[in-house]
Amino acid sequence: MTQVSSENMQWLSGNEAIARAAWEAGVTVASGYPGTPSTEILENLSKYNDVYTEWAPNEKVGLEVGLGASFAGARVLVTMKHVGLNVAADPLFTASYTGVRGGIVIINADDPEMHSSQNEQDNRNYAFAAKLPMLEPSDPAEARLMLKKAFEISEQFDTPVILRTTTRVAHVKGMVETGERQLGPIPVEIVKIPEKFVMLPGNARIRRKVIAERQEKLANFVESYEGNRIEWGDKKRGFITGGISYLYVKEAFPDASVLKIGSTWPLPFDMIRDFASQVEELIVVEELDPFLETHIKAHGIPCIGKEKIPAIGELNSFIIKKALGEDTGEIYAPVEIPPRPPNMCPGCPHRGLFYSLSKYDVFISGDIGCYTLGFLPPLSAMDSCICMGASIGVAHGMEKALGENGKGKTVAVIGDSTFLHSGITGLTNMVYNKSASTVIILDNRITAMTGHQPNPASGSTLMGEPANSIAFEELCRALGVKHIRTVNPHEIDTCIKVLKEEIERPEPSVIIARAPCVLIPEERKRKKTPLTSSLDKCTGCTACIRIGCPAISWVPITPEEGVKLGKKKKQKGYSRISEDLCNGCGQCRTLCKFDAIAEAEGK
Repeated sequence: MTQVSSENMQWLSGNEAIARAAWEAGVTVASGYPGTPSTEILENLSKYNDVYTEWAPNEKVGLEVGLGASFAGARVLVTMKHVGLNVAADPLFTASYTGVRGGIVIINADDPEMHSSQNEQDNRNYAFAAKLPMLEPSDPAEARLMLKKAFEISEQFDTPVILRTTTRVAHVKGMVETGERQLGPIPVEIVKIPEKFVMLPGNARIRRKVIAERQEKLANFVESYEGNRIEWGDKKRGFITGGISYLYVKEAFPDASVLKIGSTWPLPFDMIRDFASQVEELIVVEELDPFLETHIKAHGIPCIGKEKIPAIGELNSFIIKKALGEDTGEIYAPVEIPPRPPNMCPGCPHRGLFYSLSKYDVFISGDIGCYTLGFLPPLSAMDSCICMGASIGVAHGMEKALGENGKGKTVAVIGDSTFLHSGITGLTNMVYNKSASTVIILDNRITAMTGHQPNPASGSTLMGEPANSIAFEELCRALGVKHIRTVNPHEIDTCIKVLKEEIERPEPSVIIARAPCVLIPEERKRKKTPLTSSLDKCTGCTACIRIGCPAISWVPITPEEGVKLGKKKKQKGYSRISEDLCNGCGQCRTLCKFDAIAEAEGK
């Protein structure tokens, strides 16, 4: 672990340490889009004075905002998770050409094991492809130091810098030494440098040569960068590693020689070559792609890597030892625990919509959000999910492939924040190219999936200030949608009726399913009257069970209860509603045809 002094110590997560470091480094503008495992960085940074923070509609916009602030001379932080960098890739690659005025650092948070992501990409490859420097910390204390250093590198070498974290580094906690705030050296003002910032081909060709010169300078810099270090031990086996994998290696092989890589790109090849020459066996340990291994071998340095170390999922000390054929000793194997599948919250408005949608034989293209859980049984009402905003394009593409006389209809389901992120262009395309699909916008007034961050439809900013709230009806109408319906998804009978009418419509249409998330502060304060079920009236039809609410459970009838029920002796069970979990949304009550569900007495 990184050694720090005993003064000004705080117990911080990696994300909290990055936020603190940004404040200390003199960041004045920060933008990004929420996405686990990066979300808490801007949430924490927004609590510091003298820093403007915002949630952008998407990562591309966030990076563009950051570049504008950098061009003015400000130090800037831009945050996103790994798939978000895909969205921001367009400005990212050109930002490598323009360079910076004020330092700009892009936080890229990878998610090995896909704890909350749709893929497991390794974004170290972006640093190589975009020709940008990348630093990678191993713990919160190092995250603070590296972020501050990243701003210096950005300004010294006229380049954006990527700081890569992973889920473990972002969320693990450790002791972090903190310091005072110090503003960056560049005055904040408008300075016109069109030959640097206007990427017409003539300018870009000149800047391409600048990138090559910068790469050469960075290659020399990393050879003496303090984030790269050799820890000599037993030279029979030497490890090259970085990031969280460094901690795993140190735990598994505390006496081995280790070259810790802090500059993921460019790599210190002279240091690597020197280290390799002094150990009998060289092993590269890294999560996901053989990034270090590939570049080390390309420089003619033999090493062992992915032929032994797994390339899928997270690593740990046990996996590394076992992969290398070592006795795992006191490093215990991960304990298998019973699966705990995620579920929509009791009272979630998405549940009512998906239950209604499941009544129709249509192809449902889903999107990224809490509502992706509509895929799971018993709702089982989602047939595809690709990336943010893709639901609308997928629905349109399938509808065009089926043709006018094709069998089947397509429906796209997308959340409010996701629609604003990258769904508007898809809907524009549907209208322009005369689709007949239906788009359902799940408007729960918040970005719920990543922890209830505000978005342009929520009515407030990240900094807690009142803001304009986008009216989806007016927006969709402006895009050319003629048929727009707004429903309360808790009113299941109405939802089923409206869905039928719009699915049968031979033109594009939009249904806005509007009801607030049950976990936003306003809803938490609302007085809720829980429901309860009556054993005497319940027939065991399981209609309420099929909605999949965690507050409703199926209880087998005991012999004594069977005798008491008399004519319903053959009934095998009944539904029981937990009054502690019930949110009182009434969805189950709508489904019960036997009046077996009512408000709990005395509540």
